[in-house]
Amino acid sequence: MKPIKILVVDDEVQQRELLSGYLSRRKFEVTTASGGEEALEKYASVFSPLAIIDMKMPGMSGIELLGKLRELNPFIQVLVLTAFGSVETAVAAMRAGAYDYLTKPVEDLEELLIKLEKAAAQNQLIVDHAVMSERIAEAFPNSELIGESTAIRKVKELVAQVAKSDATVLVTGASGTGKELVARELHALSGRAEKRLVAINCAAFPETLLEAELFGYEKGAFTGADKAKQGRMELADGGTLFLDEIGEMPLTMQVKLLRILEDRKIQRLGAMKEISLDFRLIAATNRDLELMIKEGKFREDLFYRLNVIRVTIPPLRERGGDILILARTFLQRSSRRLGRDLTGFSPEAVSLLSNYGWPGNVRELENIIERAVVVASGRSITAADLTGLTPTSGEQQSAAPRTLEEVEKEHIKRMLEQTDWNVVQAAEILGVHRNTLHNKIKEFKLERS
Repeated sequence: MKPIKILVVDDEVQQRELLSGYLSRRKFEVTTASGGEEALEKYASVFSPLAIIDMKMPGMSGIELLGKLRELNPFIQVLVLTAFGSVETAVAAMRAGAYDYLTKPVEDLEELLIKLEKAAAQNQLIVDHAVMSERIAEAFPNSELIGESTAIRKVKELVAQVAKSDATVLVTGASGTGKELVARELHALSGRAEKRLVAINCAAFPETLLEAELFGYEKGAFTGADKAKQGRMELADGGTLFLDEIGEMPLTMQVKLLRILEDRKIQRLGAMKEISLDFRLIAATNRDLELMIKEGKFREDLFYRLNVIRVTIPPLRERGGDILILARTFLQRSSRRLGRDLTGFSPEAVSLLSNYGWPGNVRELENIIERAVVVASGRSITAADLTGLTPTSGEQQSAAPRTLEEVEKEHIKRMLEQTDWNVVQAAEILGVHRNTLHNKIKEFKLERS
């Protein structure tokens, strides 16, 4: 096990050496300081996830040092040391962001160790959550649904309308349409946004492990349970629980989930007492749950519990001009991440993207663009870079080759029709200035039908 870094700040030499010696023998990597200024100087090089701070020191107070350390590392977990009976000081420290406190002199070193282990676990949980949030933010900037088509606008309007309520939402749609993104948007716009969004894919775990993941377990509940663990439902307390691929949940688990939704209480595996929880539930599936009910594979009573509000994500092929909006977004994102300087798509590539059927939806489009960014040899993506795509709609490959001017004219006409001849919106999709588009309309003598 890798040693956990910890900063110990106390102006009393005896107390400082006692703590340092004990923690060093318990696999901690200890850095000590006799005061706030020294602690701040050393912290820049150690950047430890944990700290023990004496509240009463000459010069900089413990409260002040706590604030400065949290400015340097918002995730740091701090235990404060306060004189016996100084409850007000401890309360003030907790309000300032301290994880816990101990009274001086510290005599129960085992209690100290337990509190530090819990603080380390809390730090790891917060860091993991922050890293995941950064990845989500990179994948979906501002948690926004991308697109301007009528179909996706209806989804956006419904999400904005229901997000503030605590009603259960069932998100349906084919694989790759963005059901997880809708769940994150619902959470981000809700009154629970400051709390966690905890997600679990019901298809990713066998039944026994799924139960342990959802409900948690006590130490010794089963072979290998060497310590207690909170379940996903418990972690979502106060926030939102997202059950992805709910259609894959076994029937026995469906019964247990139904009971929990009715009384909002769970029981860890191996535990005797129940825990009351408060979370908003969002479920998602690419399956036809009504058909599964008829086949006896999904409980009808659970379906009605889940289907309070239904948000259905349209497939990409029904989203018209969104294809190029998404393609340009993914191009910019992948180019930035991969260090490429690509400016756009050739007319042939635009035509190919617009006429492909996209059975894999948005996820397939993103993967295709990322691969094209990797293999592209010029400044723009060409049709040759879009490996694996063949037109599947009106623009099937004809026997006679067409000129670039013919391809450009037909594509501009299609974008104008898809935007109901909104020149500003069509120009944005095409990636040109509206004056340029006006000139092209005159050049090709295009007229609204």
